Amino acid sequence: MEYKDFLKQKTQLSGDFGFAPILMPDFLFDFQKYLVEWSLKKGRGAIFADCGLGKTPMQLVWAENVLRKTNKPVLILTPLAVSHQTEMEAVKFDIEANKSDKKVYPITITNYEKLHHYDWKDFSGVVCDESSILKNFNGQRKAEITQFMRKIPYRLLCTATAAPNDYIELGTSSEALGYLGHTDMLSKFFKNNQNTISEKRFHGKAHVWRFRGHAENPFWKWVSFWSKAMRKPSDFGFDDNGFILPGMIENNHLIENSKPRNGMLFTMPAVGLAEQREERKATIKERCEKVAELVDTNKPALVWCNLNDEGNLLEELIPDAKQVAGRHSDNVKSERLIGFQNGDFRVLITKPKIGAWGLNYQHCSHITYFPTNSYEQYYQGTRRCYRFGQKEKVKVDFVTTGGDEYVFKNLLYKSKQAGKMFDRLIEHMNNAVNIEQKISNHKINIPQWIK
Repeated sequence: MEYKDFLKQKTQLSGDFGFAPILMPDFLFDFQKYLVEWSLKKGRGAIFADCGLGKTPMQLVWAENVLRKTNKPVLILTPLAVSHQTEMEAVKFDIEANKSDKKVYPITITNYEKLHHYDWKDFSGVVCDESSILKNFNGQRKAEITQFMRKIPYRLLCTATAAPNDYIELGTSSEALGYLGHTDMLSKFFKNNQNTISEKRFHGKAHVWRFRGHAENPFWKWVSFWSKAMRKPSDFGFDDNGFILPGMIENNHLIENSKPRNGMLFTMPAVGLAEQREERKATIKERCEKVAELVDTNKPALVWCNLNDEGNLLEELIPDAKQVAGRHSDNVKSERLIGFQNGDFRVLITKPKIGAWGLNYQHCSHITYFPTNSYEQYYQGTRRCYRFGQKEKVKVDFVTTGGDEYVFKNLLYKSKQAGKMFDRLIEHMNNAVNIEQKISNHKINIPQWIK
């Protein structure tokens, strides 16, 4: 290896590992064809496309291309209940893909929880649907998924929220794709600063990672090398027709806590996880009664909760509701999550960590939410309904208490961070596309003396 090739490898910005598309169906929109073609040529890449932009048909076409290229099976990993939805989409688009818990099909669809039933040697490609869920698994499960993917030649990550409020979470995706590991990424682009007391209250962390001096632009350039981010087709110059959201209305319903914490005279904002839990437990009855009042209509409603006691009480207070809880078997969870989608019952009650990823609930335009510090759970939870294909304005009713002040501020802060991240991603990706086009269109004038 020559020294210049060695340096090129060290930049983490060299090389494609894929191939030109073999199949590009007409049912894909132009922007979807662009993303599929890029991801196939890249070989190991991530598509960060917003909810409703059609990640499922894109990953199915990607899998079909890898299958035809290698003549070896491809595995699609999904969150719980989404595997059934993906199988239905495959039938819709006339692509042969089968849901399974153990058996290997040419294109196999299974849940992340069933991965231990499979051997990576049987597959030439793997798709991680809703890949941002990886960081929500415990260390052992996340390591299992990353290890499974490590030696598979073709890999695709698909999610709407790669790292909705924390740039360093992109290291999870990079590591799964075989680029910089999470720790290596941190040491290359970031430094660890100790927070002040006020920052601890606001962010909930004792330490925070910040960009090194002059490292921000190289960081986004590096992320743009292995991923494409899109909030709407026009981000990459395509027509937005059919992909314009009707709008979202957010209302905050403040519940007064009649029992201040720890003998305090007045209700004070909860600081830290312990006080926040205490506040939530002390106001369960009042908050759940308010939610029951808000969804007392004849229209579908999606009710998010965080505690088992909240879910159980809500199920008692709302007659035509069904809950999906951790105590339920995977089959019961899938049946109820899909049943709400099919209109079998009017109100679904569940926790974001159970049902906030991948499911399509455009038939519902009313959501209630108890705020937490997780912006990603809020984003994904609302995007089950507020996604492309939704015909009505979506109403989100927050139900909060006086002690939720810092939690609510944190959620707003993370929302701004998410917008900034996507702005930077798209800016750098568009710059990269423009540079590639200039290079491909550039004509080299050969000096006369060489001729």
